[in-house]
Amino acid sequence: MLAAFVAALIYGLNFTIAKAAMPAYVQPYGFILLRVSFGVIFFWSVSFFGPKEKIDRKDFPRIGLAALFGVAINMLAFFKGLSYSTPISASIIMVTSPVMVMLFSWLLRGEKLTTRKIAGVFLGLIGTLLVILQGKTEVGSVGNHVVFGNFLIFVNASSYALYLVIVRKLTQKYHPFTFIKWFYLAGLILVLPFGIHEVLAMQLDKIPFAIWLNIGYVLFFATCCTYLFNLFAVRTLSATTVGVFIYLQPLVAGIHAVLAGSDTLNEMKIISAAIIFSGVYLVTKPNKLLESR
Repeated sequence: MLAAFVAALIYGLNFTIAKAAMPAYVQPYGFILLRVSFGVIFFWSVSFFGPKEKIDRKDFPRIGLAALFGVAINMLAFFKGLSYSTPISASIIMVTSPVMVMLFSWLLRGEKLTTRKIAGVFLGLIGTLLVILQGKTEVGSVGNHVVFGNFLIFVNASSYALYLVIVRKLTQKYHPFTFIKWFYLAGLILVLPFGIHEVLAMQLDKIPFAIWLNIGYVLFFATCCTYLFNLFAVRTLSATTVGVFIYLQPLVAGIHAVLAGSDTLNEMKIISAAIIFSGVYLVTKPNKLLESR
């Protein structure tokens, strides 16, 4: 449980820490290229201590598809959206991932949608729409593009949810270290064309030491440590219990953003978050009475 809590804490802090470096010192796509490149180096190095498994040739297309939604679209949309959006709004929208997992599971795998879960999906989407449209009254760091930034965060959450549905069979078949190294390598190939020019445009001599610490935090803690912590948590706790810790992310992100002066909390954000949380609760909470409908 401690591992799941630490992972949620790292993710929550990541919203404000990553935004502090963008776009003044590193552009969003360049940041993603740095992040994925570091992930490739880290996970391929760690894999030498894991089991020696070979990937079946027929599974490489699925790994590529998982990388498309789990790395390329997921990360590119998140960092680009975060550069326009605000930390609190972004963290609230991210909570919709369990709702979208339920929706994609129904669309792609034919999993049963009960009345309760349909209501949960509806509430989650309504709450997300309120957060996205609220961007009209906020001022982003790059002009007034908060609505677009919020929409990209929703694309990020949806893409990650689709990745979770696609990757399920692969994680059951292969050891996590075997899968993740190929997953990140495929992701690197996909994000390279988007980020290479922004990495080359970085003015390294003008980046303050504090921003280098922020970049290091994102590369090491938010990219590598969170995966390892979640891996340990899933092995010791139920998936449902681990999933509950996603509720901590907007709480941590909100407190940190307010204390750091990078965002403000208002009534509409609180109402939107409450609606989304209610939707996620309905989607993820087992209830035999309602499930029997």
